[in-house]
Amino acid sequence: MNSSVVISGVGLWTPENSISNEELVESYNAWAEYFNQQNQAAIEAGEIDAKPPSTPAFIEKASGIKSRYVYSKEGVLDIHRMRPLLEIRDDGQVSHQAEMAIAAAKKALTAANKTAADIDMVIVSCAYTQRSYPAIAIEVQAALGIEGFGFDMLVACSAATFGLERAVDAIKCGTSKGVLVINPELTSPQVNFMDRDSHFIFGDVATAVVVESSESCTSAHAFDVVSTKCVTSYSNNIRSNFGYTTRATDEDPYAADKLFHQNGRKVFKEVCPMAADHIETHLRSNGIQVADLKRWWLHQANINMNLLISKRLLGRDATLEEAPIVLDEYANTASAGSIIAFAKHHEDLAAGDIGVICSFGAGYSIGSLILKKR
Repeated sequence: MNSSVVISGVGLWTPENSISNEELVESYNAWAEYFNQQNQAAIEAGEIDAKPPSTPAFIEKASGIKSRYVYSKEGVLDIHRMRPLLEIRDDGQVSHQAEMAIAAAKKALTAANKTAADIDMVIVSCAYTQRSYPAIAIEVQAALGIEGFGFDMLVACSAATFGLERAVDAIKCGTSKGVLVINPELTSPQVNFMDRDSHFIFGDVATAVVVESSESCTSAHAFDVVSTKCVTSYSNNIRSNFGYTTRATDEDPYAADKLFHQNGRKVFKEVCPMAADHIETHLRSNGIQVADLKRWWLHQANINMNLLISKRLLGRDATLEEAPIVLDEYANTASAGSIIAFAKHHEDLAAGDIGVICSFGAGYSIGSLILKKR
């Protein structure tokens, strides 16, 4: 029997702290009122705009999000801070992001019936890393006692699927016997909690996936990787300009344009058809019809995007069984969203069932994997 590349285990680590829409709106509105009072003269003179209020209903209608998990809740709701407070850790301590990654990785290894000895490649693939070097992946590799190598990847919300494609290629080529692809999405420090239109979007989480050959797979729930497909098309409509060069340009390193910002309407209009076409083309190139799919593990950015994409493909609304939604609880967790959906909704599938993991986001970047339950 010919061997194939399989996903043999998935791990999901969820922070203890969560923030509801109601909590977030109460804090934001209090800050907006304070801002408007402090800047009343400039607002009346037309020099700056007043900050508009928000409501939980606005957030849910715009995104489908009801709450989000955060690595650190302290500071986020303080109107005199409006950002999470993280403890300072010295170089000898495990970094915050590595801590998240390690927790998810251990869960994935357990699910795959693997130990550190079975892994020789670690990819930390996410939207942000908390430092430039050494790579978070190498820190995680050391903490887990894995021999081999590791590296970081940054492909925004498609980082998980792009990382998985690299892992699949490594197993196919025989350059690795087992790969851990980890997505520690510590997004909250990059959220502008003073922006009504984006302060609610992101949440923190960590996911991890084990990729290996079918010959070594012993897990209870494994999936053959039928095919992978990635594409990028440059766009400025989703952007974060934070970087080390602000030291040389003398800009405010934490100004609004250095945090997450987007043109939401353009993103919705442009990405939805791109994602639908990408999935349909990927399936067709493998002789698979849309109707053959049992499960859609889609990127969890916005419920309206997911509904539109699945409707374009199916010609009808997808059921929650077909295209599960997790963003109501987790919010947009950047690259981890589709992996959360997979982690929570894969064990019920029967042998031979086909599903697609698909991500789409800044870049623009789109990645997909066609999976078949073993």
